Amino acid sequence: MEVYCTRPHCSRPKNHFADLDEITTLKTTQQKYCTSCGMPLILRDRYLPIKLLGQGGFGAAFLAIDRDTPKMRQCVVKQFQPVGNLTEETLKKARVLFTQEAETLEEIGNEHKQIPNLFAFFTITLPSLQPSQPNQFFYLVQEYIDGQNLEEELIQNGNFSEVQALEILREILPVLTFIHDRGIIHRDIKPSNIMRRRDGKLFLLDFGAVKQVTNAPAGAAASTGIYSMGFAPPEQMSGSQVFPSTDLYAFAVTLITLMTGQEANQLFDAYTNQWKWRSQITVSPRLADILDKMLLAAASQRFQSAEEVLEALFAPSVPPTVLPQPLPQQPLPQTSPKPIPVQPAFATWELLAGAAFSGFEGALIAIALLSLVKNPIITLAIAFVVLGSLIFSQTKRWIEKFDLLIIPTISLAIIFFVPYLQGGLAIQQIVILAVAAALVTIAISTLFKLIYKLLSSIL
Repeated sequence: MEVYCTRPHCSRPKNHFADLDEITTLKTTQQKYCTSCGMPLILRDRYLPIKLLGQGGFGAAFLAIDRDTPKMRQCVVKQFQPVGNLTEETLKKARVLFTQEAETLEEIGNEHKQIPNLFAFFTITLPSLQPSQPNQFFYLVQEYIDGQNLEEELIQNGNFSEVQALEILREILPVLTFIHDRGIIHRDIKPSNIMRRRDGKLFLLDFGAVKQVTNAPAGAAASTGIYSMGFAPPEQMSGSQVFPSTDLYAFAVTLITLMTGQEANQLFDAYTNQWKWRSQITVSPRLADILDKMLLAAASQRFQSAEEVLEALFAPSVPPTVLPQPLPQQPLPQTSPKPIPVQPAFATWELLAGAAFSGFEGALIAIALLSLVKNPIITLAIAFVVLGSLIFSQTKRWIEKFDLLIIPTISLAIIFFVPYLQGGLAIQQIVILAVAAALVTIAISTLFKLIYKLLSSIL
């Protein structure tokens, strides 16, 4: 059996032990040592690295055997292995990130089936090969996902189709919703960090650059400065605060590189500071507009959550189980037309704000009409017509954002300054009735949204 030494810079890390081919010896042997540097090979007397999976600036990953499981389960041993001449501050920061990766995996790995589980996290201290302080080696052990990452799929199978891109969106966006709801930003989404297991299920890997959001404004965290060039948005490149939309930007870059088969820097025009990917492929306008919105330079102009992207992609007009088909191939003009801005489905906060506006304004209109008409039935009919017009205007986005505050304020001011419209009520009573109506409409809207989601999941 071949066993891999995990000491950084070992001159001959591959070791071969014929006796370990026998299962009983493999399970009972006390320890094996590297024939080149003397490094203990069986980590914690349990994990036996057998293959180098990958190596980066701050770590190396090994395929290993867990001797303490009945079927000798395969797992991934990840070791903190900084390379290059790092400053003490950078080294300390990298150690913290490695520890945070273990903490994050422990927190979320067991909760979501598309994030690898954490099995162990430990440190090994050994004498240095040179006269100096002892060497400390940091390890974490996690679930092994047997399959190919999307970068490998691209190389092997060629460019991804629109249907394949939609499948990736459908599977990974809920994972992003899960981690973002827990205050975690991945920070390094790219094709090589999305793995497809042999059964087809997609996993989000490599949380080495994640950081728990602490001591930062709501929804934001300070950038760690660790990212992949071409996939990171401006706020991350500049070391500023990062947001859920930071991950959405990197996810969009991932998808356009998979569909075009080109590297990110080939699709970005530094002169105009714009992405030029539409001329490379033909996709449905809906998907193209959504990706363009995810790629906007300003974090505030992108979708603010993965859930918003899902709503825009699979709005009620498009059944969630039916994927839009790509348009027939047509020659594109040399100069691509300016992308049409996406009007996404209403976010949850927009629905609730609109419901509050409708209830509050509807109560004010009913009170004023009752003062003028005196007939409750006619008043109710007129109020319903006016209220219906307001709701229709919201669906068309003729009334939105600050309009939801300005219109009720004006209505309340008119009633305040025209006592005849108060219907014999004190202004405090009118405000209380309007607020109560707003709360009732919020409750009704929330109930209908929950019922709709439940029926959608069943049907």
